[in-house]
Amino acid sequence: MKRNISVETISQTPIEVRKIELVERKGIGHPDSLADGIAEAVSRALSREYSRYCGGVLHHNTDQGEVVGGETIPSFKGGKVIKPIYVLVVGRATKHFNGIDIPTDTIALQAAREYLRDTLPHLDLEAHVVVDVRMGVGSTDLREVFGSCGGRDIPRSNDTSFGVGHAPFSETETIVKSISDYLDTSLRREYPVFGPDVKIMGLRNHDTITLTIACAMIDRYCDGIREYIDLKALLAEEALQVARKHTDRKVKVFVNTADNVDKGSVYITVTGSSAEMGDDGSVGRGNRCNGLITPNRPMSMEATSGKNPINHIGKIYNLLATEVARECVEKVDGIEEIYLRFLSQIGKPIDYPLVASAQVLPKPGTRVDLINGEVEGIIEASLENITSITKKVINGELKTF
Repeated sequence: MKRNISVETISQTPIEVRKIELVERKGIGHPDSLADGIAEAVSRALSREYSRYCGGVLHHNTDQGEVVGGETIPSFKGGKVIKPIYVLVVGRATKHFNGIDIPTDTIALQAAREYLRDTLPHLDLEAHVVVDVRMGVGSTDLREVFGSCGGRDIPRSNDTSFGVGHAPFSETETIVKSISDYLDTSLRREYPVFGPDVKIMGLRNHDTITLTIACAMIDRYCDGIREYIDLKALLAEEALQVARKHTDRKVKVFVNTADNVDKGSVYITVTGSSAEMGDDGSVGRGNRCNGLITPNRPMSMEATSGKNPINHIGKIYNLLATEVARECVEKVDGIEEIYLRFLSQIGKPIDYPLVASAQVLPKPGTRVDLINGEVEGIIEASLENITSITKKVINGELKTF
C-alpha cells in the first residue's frame, strides 16, 4: 500500500529575512522543564521495567504531572527551605499483566526522585521535596489499540493527532539553544553559582539580537551583592561569546532584569530553581521536542514528554518530524527551510499516517523537482523505520524538551 506523502514547494519570506523573530528556551531546572523531565524519566523507567518483567513495553502515559512551588528564604552565603516543593506524578500505567503484578508506583517514585537528584543536586530529597505518585489504569479501548497491526510488528495509533518539525535552526534559535547547552555542559561546572533554572528569551529585530536571561543564582556560592553583580556581568559576557560564534549581527545580553539592587532584591535561590519559591510547572508547558519554543514556526501543543514511546502520536510524530526535517536539510542540497507535519488516525498503523506533509522553501536557483523527490524518499524511509524512534527514546538518545 502506497503511503500518502505530500511534498510541496512554498513561497514565503525566509525566517532570517523577516523583521521580527522570537525564540525561547526554558532550562532544565525551570519548573515546566522539571515537570517534563520527571514525566519522561518515569515513562522511560516504566518502559525498561515492563520489558524486564513482561518482555515488552506495556501501555502507559505519564504526561500529566505537576510541580507545585515551595517556599524559601534565600540569603547570600546560604538560605533555607521552609516549605518543600510538591511533585505530583499522574498518569496511566498497566499494573497487571498475565498474572504478574508490576510495581508501577514504586518504579515511578524512584525514577522521579533520581531525576530530581541529578537535575537539582542542591535539593535535599528528604527535606526539600515531596513526591506523590497517583497512577491509574488506562482505558480499555486505548489499551486495545496498543497492539500490533495485522500480524506486522507495527503499533496502531493511540489518537488522531499530529506532529510537526522544522529545519534548519535560524541564527537566533541556534544561539538560544547553544547558550543553554553551554551553561549545562561547561560553565556551571566552573561556576556552580549558576543554577539550572535558566530561561533565555531571544528577540531578533532586523539585525539586532537581544537576549534576556533569567538565571537562578545559588546563594551559598555568592558572598554578597557586589559578587552577585560581577557574576551577572560574567554570565552576560559568556553568553555574548557563545552568540558571536553563530552570528555577525549585533547582540545585546541582559541578565536578571527584574533585580532591584538598591533594595537588595535579586534573583538568588537556595536550590537553583524558582520551583523552590512558588513558581509552578506543568508537563507540556515548556520547550517543544526540539528544545525550543518558536512562535515564528509551526508548533504542536502536544506534550512530548511522558507519553508512551510505542504508539502515542503526540510523542512519536513530533520526534519523527523533527528528525526528518533535520535529515532532509543535511542530505538534500538547496533547502532554505523545510516544515514537516505528520497526521495520524486512531487505530491505524503508525507507519501509514493519514498524511505526511513536507513544505519546502527552496534556495534561489534550485531544481525543485530534484528536491521534492529526495525529500519524499527520506520520508518514506523514516516511516519504514519508525519503530527506531521507540528504541531511541527508551535508550535516552532523543530529548523531548
